Amino acid sequence: MALTSGVIEFFDESGQVMVQRMPKEGSGDFKTGTFLVVRESQEAVFFRDGKALDTFGPGRHQITTGNIPLLTKLISLPLTGGESPFKAEVMFVNKKTFTDEKWGTEQPVIFRDTEFGMVRLRAFGIFSHKIKDISLFINKIVGTQATYTSENVKSFLKNMIVGRLNDALGEVVKTVLDLAKYYDEIGVAMKSRVRDDFEKYGVELVDFIIKAITPPEEVQKAIDERSAMGAIGNMQQYMMFKSAKAMQDAANNQSAAGMGMGMGAGIGMGMMMPGMMMGGGGMQGQQPMQQQAPMQPQGAAPVAGAAVGAAVGGAAAGAPAAGGAAKFCTKCGAQNGDASKFCANCGNPM
Repeated sequence: MALTSGVIEFFDESGQVMVQRMPKEGSGDFKTGTFLVVRESQEAVFFRDGKALDTFGPGRHQITTGNIPLLTKLISLPLTGGESPFKAEVMFVNKKTFTDEKWGTEQPVIFRDTEFGMVRLRAFGIFSHKIKDISLFINKIVGTQATYTSENVKSFLKNMIVGRLNDALGEVVKTVLDLAKYYDEIGVAMKSRVRDDFEKYGVELVDFIIKAITPPEEVQKAIDERSAMGAIGNMQQYMMFKSAKAMQDAANNQSAAGMGMGMGAGIGMGMMMPGMMMGGGGMQGQQPMQQQAPMQPQGAAPVAGAAVGAAVGGAAAGAPAAGGAAKFCTKCGAQNGDASKFCANCGNPM
């Protein structure tokens, strides 16, 4: 930045200055005949009493009464050897595009999802902007600040973006499951809405890019579980495969205890799951399984089996109630009353 030796110019090494005023405080004493250097990405505006008077584009300009007609109409320039002084301010405005400006949601936005109900979403991305209307930008944004950078305006622009995000999501997306394929559509909708908001302050939105829109962790887990179920396919076949795998692992285990436990778990799983999956995979509407009588071990005495059958038959034939005296037939094993002389089942003498 220079305001001496008859040359007025501003060079921004940081690349982030949007507007620079010279001098930084108050008004400066300028002389006719001074050279004004404006670079390709800049415009220089002379201000007096808060009003924009003359604008200079890129190039090297010598300030004379001929090239500052508006200024000379408002200021009486006394002739002092061709170098008439006048008081004014010069605003160097950076017209370049400011890129890679990041935006994101500090707090999640609420989204009504058709699959998961109310979902909180976070989003972030980048955008680029530049000054479109110099007078509007200086009067509404910069004001009297000596130096105004892109960092100063970024927070304001970012908040406008986030404020429009929920409307765009509600119109374009129905469920977070479809977010990825609608990034471009959401970006176009957002750019259309935000562009008008920016232009009210003399700023043009050049690019708007969405990098990611993410649901909270619990919703991501639900999506992962749904994906896993879809990958499994037939649940009954999957459980049968798991049972067979468990038996194979047990067979490969050298430990007898491990083999017994693995085979038991595999066989039990294989026997239970088909019944559980029967009828559409649910247990609703199924009748409880009847309890089966324990199987008689091989080699058991037939008398015991006959005694059980006789007991049932005797009860049906009017045998004495439980708790009274009873006799058992030595031939067929049937239960008879204490006073019976002959077996009621086979007629054998008691």
